[in-house]
Amino acid sequence: MSRFITHFAARVTVGSIGVLGIALLGGCEPGHKQTTQVGYRGAGLDQIVDVRHMVKTAAIPPAPYPLPADGGPKASESYKNVQVLGGVSTERFNHLMAEINQWIAPPEQGCNYCHNPENMASDEKYTKVVARKMLQMTQNINSKWSAHVKQVGVTCYTCHRGNAVPANKWANLPDTPHPNSILGNKFGQNTPNPEVAYASLPSNMYADYLNGGNNIRVASDDEHPSANHVVSIKTAEKTYGLMMHLSTALGVNCTYCHNTQSFRAWNLSRPQRATAWYGIRMVRDTNVNYIGTLQSVFPAYRKGPQGDPYKVNCTTCHQGQSKPLAGQSMMDQAPALWGPTPASMPAPAAAPAARPQEDPAASTGAGPVPLAYNVAPAMIGHK
Repeated sequence: MSRFITHFAARVTVGSIGVLGIALLGGCEPGHKQTTQVGYRGAGLDQIVDVRHMVKTAAIPPAPYPLPADGGPKASESYKNVQVLGGVSTERFNHLMAEINQWIAPPEQGCNYCHNPENMASDEKYTKVVARKMLQMTQNINSKWSAHVKQVGVTCYTCHRGNAVPANKWANLPDTPHPNSILGNKFGQNTPNPEVAYASLPSNMYADYLNGGNNIRVASDDEHPSANHVVSIKTAEKTYGLMMHLSTALGVNCTYCHNTQSFRAWNLSRPQRATAWYGIRMVRDTNVNYIGTLQSVFPAYRKGPQGDPYKVNCTTCHQGQSKPLAGQSMMDQAPALWGPTPASMPAPAAAPAARPQEDPAASTGAGPVPLAYNVAPAMIGHK
């Protein structure tokens, strides 16, 4: 009898563990997955998508009215103080202003969100000064960073989606309240945070990689530290934090860019890795040279806890999709946002030539596509 009871108790215990295991696996989101092989078999290049959580593209708003023909007097001839779009025809200038009303301005304010209705040329409202800079920023992205945005381009709607302030933004984290306490200064680490997929990775990586000039580092080229490439665990963890952000922002897994045979090697990576390489530098350019220069213009309530303006990251545009707005272009209704033609722009800084012990990723310019370095050992370990 006692042997029967012992056997029964063991079966109950095993069964309980099994039920507990199934409950814990519930966090792994069981259910149908959409799997697509994107590389050679055995290379771990599969895209796995949970179809229940795929981000659906909202309907893109139609133009307020058909795009007028390009001709007639210029905006600078019809209006005062047109500093960015003065060379655009008046009709197309008016059309773009109507679109900006639709894409950004609160409906109850309309044109008055940026303009004094008694003096439309006035710059007294900070929103007009910001809007002018954002127009320059958009033109810069479309003309200088075509290696990332391709021929799809971006408009104000790509980020704003009908909101005066984009829903997805970031600012420098607040100081540690009591750095000398028993909790110490965690430097943005060991607190589950959605920015790093609720991992304990550092969540202050944006300041280093999307506003500062730091380059992504994970592993050395060999097993021994060297003067040319020393990577600390702390640096690697911050890099992984940024990778979690990229994965979430685009709604993809690591193999969208990398080959699991070697996450480091560029010659095994997919072309999307080069696109991401330019995207990171494009975001830096945007944050440093456009948003950052508006530090004194933004009011306090449009700044973060450290007093810096809210800046952009990959989620600002992508919002869970590998291509913003599922790759739909809105540029046919806003041609003025293409900006100056490449021939009229200064040539972007070229990335250094690939030579041993040299880092082509150190360039923050738009230079040649990094895939040119496919066999260069200097690219190993760099994003």
